[in-house]
Amino acid sequence: MSDDTPHLWLSAGEYCLRVLLVEDDDTLGQAVRDHVLASGHAVDWMQTAEDAALAATTVAYSLILLDLRLPDGSGLDILSRLRQAGNPVPVIILTAHDQISDRIEGLNAGADDYLVKPFNLDELTARMIAVSRRYGSNSVPVVHLGDLEIKIAERRIQSPAGEVILSGREWAVLECLLHRTNAIVSKAQIEEELYAFGSEIESNTVEVYISRLRKKIGRDKISTVRGVGYKIEDRT
Repeated sequence: MSDDTPHLWLSAGEYCLRVLLVEDDDTLGQAVRDHVLASGHAVDWMQTAEDAALAATTVAYSLILLDLRLPDGSGLDILSRLRQAGNPVPVIILTAHDQISDRIEGLNAGADDYLVKPFNLDELTARMIAVSRRYGSNSVPVVHLGDLEIKIAERRIQSPAGEVILSGREWAVLECLLHRTNAIVSKAQIEEELYAFGSEIESNTVEVYISRLRKKIGRDKISTVRGVGYKIEDRT
């Protein structure tokens, strides 16, 4: 898939999310995964509680779509462990059980929203964005990088010459660096962000995206630590 594929480009105010989808049903899981990908987001799809719990604790996801009934455990157990560990990642529960008691249990466990199967995929997308906006509004809203104003929650960059438009993968690389300001980020760490987009990671993939970012935001914004990785420094 080319990085110039239209659905990977998001207009101002939209979000490019890294999503963990936890769903054991093959048909539904594939439908949700394909729809979320087509909306310009990255998706990791897990079908067991064990795999989902491992992914949720090792990757910084923007959002989790969580089925409650899994072949080897409960989605609620995963959610409870995340909240007990202080992980605030937004979670939308997806379940075939529409009992009010089930909804209350999920929300009490720390879920942010709830969808009963079968659901409309466009409604799912709308709820994903709504939940992410609420979460994003509580994080650091603006980063100043030299003459750039970066609104991370809105995925917007303003420069003296106007708005800078990035692709979904370029945003993934930039955020990986911004979340580790003043620290060296290895090539392997950046590759991990790109894997979520289903990218074929070649030996020069990271260099290609770093080069694209430098052309768009300025060569001086990203430093190369030769043989180690890359770094964005806080020069304010």
